[in-house]
Amino acid sequence: MEKELDLQGQEEARSRALKQNTSLDDRPREKAMKYGFSSLSPAELFAIIIGSGSRGENVVDLCQRLLNDYDNKISKIARLSYTDLAAMYRGVGEVKALQMLAAIEISRRFQGEEFDDDTRILDANIAYRYLRPFMMDKDHEEIWLLMLDSAKHVKARVLVSSGGTSATIGDEKIILKHAITHLASSIILAHNHPSNNSRPSIQDDALTQRVKRACDAVGIPLDDHIIVCRSSYYSYQVEGKI
Repeated sequence: MEKELDLQGQEEARSRALKQNTSLDDRPREKAMKYGFSSLSPAELFAIIIGSGSRGENVVDLCQRLLNDYDNKISKIARLSYTDLAAMYRGVGEVKALQMLAAIEISRRFQGEEFDDDTRILDANIAYRYLRPFMMDKDHEEIWLLMLDSAKHVKARVLVSSGGTSATIGDEKIILKHAITHLASSIILAHNHPSNNSRPSIQDDALTQRVKRACDAVGIPLDDHIIVCRSSYYSYQVEGKI
């Protein structure tokens, strides 16, 4: 017990010494309080969430090392699981990893708040901005379906299938079942490309045509099929392929 208290005292002493010898601009919490969050780097923002580093590496350096490993792209970190983060980085346990990923998820949902129940999906750009927050960071392909009413409001958003890094299977019967169940006036099909290359594949073209024929057969228009990437999108409607 005495040994544990002694070690704790030593750790607290090191922390006080570090704080005394570190300028305000190098301490993320104090820097945020004085200058605001916009003054902080991504590493410093993560450092506030994590709270502490490990022996021999302060929390800002730890977070910067993590970012460096993923090309300073938070979108790439978002693809990791909390167990991956905890296993790969000393000083980031499962609890801290969960905190980091939770913060990224809050950011993603914040982006989605651009749209409310009165939003109308009138063109491919609006559809892309609506879909991008929850599709752009996936490390595997997913197919989503937007069910629209006659005024182009979103009645429902459904995950149809989830697959591998380069493909997923779209079943037009399941897609139609969702559309009919939700009494959709029209639908928009969407899937992501983890490669960030928005150009459609032969399989994408084939899926579009299968779904288009099925929709035509039951009188529910397929308004668009959109390929969602982090920085771009492809619209079959805009390209005149529907």
